[in-house]
Amino acid sequence: MASAGTSAFSRFLNSPVGPKTIHFWAPAMKWGLVIAGLGDLARPADQISVKQQLSLAATGLIWTRWSLIITPKNYSLATVNFFVGCNAAYQLARVAMNKDSGSEKTVEQEKSA
Repeated sequence: MASAGTSAFSRFLNSPVGPKTIHFWAPAMKWGLVIAGLGDLARPADQISVKQQLSLAATGLIWTRWSLIITPKNYSLATVNFFVGCNAAYQLARVAMNKDSGSEKTVEQEKSA
């Protein structure tokens, strides 16, 4: 237990998931994946890699669960992995909707021909 004179910053600095450990820096760097995924929202859906998004969605969901069962619990890792998984799932939904709308256009074009 921290002594009464220990500051909040000192407790954070020396905590098991503080900035002196990988438990802090891994999630901090992984936010780059979330930012890159948000940047991909501007990319046309037909240029999105389904395999890449499937792997990001799977790892995001698996690591979210894992980070909540390890000791010490790493809520920042759980949060970033949750957003990685959600972002990838959204991208996969965009691809699926694009393929559905593309097949309807093809059917309409065949009917008019």
